[in-house]
Amino acid sequence: MTPPASIHIIEDDADLVEILTENLSNSGYSVTHDRDGTQGLERVLASPPDMLLLDLMLPGMQGLDVCRAMRASRKTANVPVMIISSRGEEADVVSGLELGADDYMTKPFGVREMVARVRALQRRMSRGMEKGSQLCFEELSIDTLGHEVTVHGIPINLTATQFRLLQTLAEHDGRVFTRDQLINLAIGDDVYVDTHNIDVHISSIRQALG
Repeated sequence: MTPPASIHIIEDDADLVEILTENLSNSGYSVTHDRDGTQGLERVLASPPDMLLLDLMLPGMQGLDVCRAMRASRKTANVPVMIISSRGEEADVVSGLELGADDYMTKPFGVREMVARVRALQRRMSRGMEKGSQLCFEELSIDTLGHEVTVHGIPINLTATQFRLLQTLAEHDGRVFTRDQLINLAIGDDVYVDTHNIDVHISSIRQALG
């Protein structure tokens, strides 16, 4: 039997943690949590989960710093991260996505939507692992099975969503997409994704590739 996907939550609101843990557990996930950013990062680095739900305003270490540290570590560079925060200004969302988050939910949010987004993010990751082929373009190499990208042989850290976007563009080299077409191909038309978030992800990919 396949073990349940593991989700780690770093959130200092005990009531919210309890609600999320109950609903995600009922949906078949194995859930752990920390309320401190420093402790949470240590646990994630020691035993990477299949997904991380991350608050921004935390004791010990702020959420953006946790996200930055995760993306800098090879062990956790590809762990999907969903930010859950009461900071909903555009600048906050852009900062989170540019630092490597795959999705961003603003509090308060509906638990059913949260669970749906978790499932959608998990599907994105699974789609990125399906084909198991190597895509090579001069100095750029994309390993769709190992979920790795290298430029001149140097590994490049991308989030799960960024990897799917890059893989889709590489598989359709030379084709021009609208934002909606790219979302449908890379992520799926059954998942709501803000087109502005796609712009941020594409910008981050360009910066990462140099």
